[in-house]
Amino acid sequence: MRFMLDQAQTDFGRTVDRMLGGAGTPHAVRAWARGEHAPGRAVWGRLADAGVTSLAVPEAYEGVGPLPVELGVAYVAAGRHAVPGPLAETAAAAVLLAALAEGGTARSGQVAKDWLPRIADGRALVTLAAADGGPYALDADAADAVFAVTGEELWLAPGHGPVQPSFDPARRLARPLPGGELLARGPAVAAAAARAADWAAFATAALSLGTGLALVERTAAYVGQRTQFGRPIGSFQAVKHRLADALIGLEFARPLLYGAAVALASGPAGGALASGSMGDALTSGSTGDALASGSTGDARAEVAAAKVATGEAAYTAARTALQLHGALGYTDEYDLSLWFRKARALRSAWGSPSVCRARVLAP
Repeated sequence: MRFMLDQAQTDFGRTVDRMLGGAGTPHAVRAWARGEHAPGRAVWGRLADAGVTSLAVPEAYEGVGPLPVELGVAYVAAGRHAVPGPLAETAAAAVLLAALAEGGTARSGQVAKDWLPRIADGRALVTLAAADGGPYALDADAADAVFAVTGEELWLAPGHGPVQPSFDPARRLARPLPGGELLARGPAVAAAAARAADWAAFATAALSLGTGLALVERTAAYVGQRTQFGRPIGSFQAVKHRLADALIGLEFARPLLYGAAVALASGPAGGALASGSMGDALTSGSTGDALASGSTGDARAEVAAAKVATGEAAYTAARTALQLHGALGYTDEYDLSLWFRKARALRSAWGSPSVCRARVLAP
C-alpha cells in the first residue's frame, strides 16, 4: 500500500513550511530556553493564523478538526523549523477536553466551551501532564493553563513547581502543583486521557520526523561546502552512505506516520477522513479512495509504530549530523544544536522506544 497526501494537504504543508522559514525560529528557540516567551508566542501566532492550532479542535468548538493527517503535515513542518512550545501537549489537551465533552455532562461541556475555542484560534497555549507523558508538564511556565490527569481525575492545576534541567533547554519541564480546580472525575477521564496520549505520541512522532529531515538537510548542505584534500567532503563515498542511510530511515518512517494518522482519523473522535476543510483523505496510489481499510487495526499500536520509527530515525540523523560536522556540531552557538538536542528529547517524549515496541507487539 502506497500512502500519499492529496494536493491540498501537500500545499498546506508547503505553506506552513514557508511561513515558518521566515519566522526566525532559531532566535525564538534560544529565547524560549531562557524563559523569554514573546518570540515563541509570536511564532505560535503565525501557526494560529495558518489554522494549525485548530486542527485538533472539533468544528463544534470553532475548530476544523479533528484532522490528524493535516496535523501531522503541519507538525512535520514545525519540527523542521524547531518551533518551541507544547505543540503536542496543546493538541492532546484539545482532544482530551473534546472527548470528555462527548460524555454529555454539563460540567465537561462547559470546560470544553471555555477552552477549546481559545485553543483553536491560538489565544490559549496549554499543556498537559498525564501518566503516558511522565510526571512533568512541558512548558508549564509559558502555558495559559496546565491540565493534569491523576488516575480518573482531571485537574486545572493552580501553577507549577521549579523548571527542571532538560537535555533540550527549550523543553522546559515542571511538575504541576497539586490541587486546583477539579474539572472531571470518573472512568471517562481515563479513557479520554488514553486517547489524548495517542494524539500526543502521534504529534511527537511528526515533530521527530521534521527534526530528522532538518538535520539531514543541514548536514547535506554543510558537507557540500566543507573541503578536505581539495574536495568537498560530501563527495566522499563514506559521507554519502551515512547521509543516505539517515534519509532512508526517515523516509521509511514517513508512511508509518501517515498510517497512524489514518488510524486516528477512523477512531472514536477521528471524524470522517474527508470531512475537514484542509483537503480530502489520505489516498492510496492514484485511486483517490479514502484509506478506511488501512485503519482497521489498533490505533495505539499504529501510533506506537510511527513513534518508534520516527524517533529512532531522527536520532540516527542527529548522530550522523554530529559526526559529519565534527567539533563544530558540539557548540551550542551553532544552530545545529537546536535540532540535535530536540531529536534526543523527542525520542523519549510520550513513549520511549521500549514502551512503543511493547505496544506494537502486544497481542
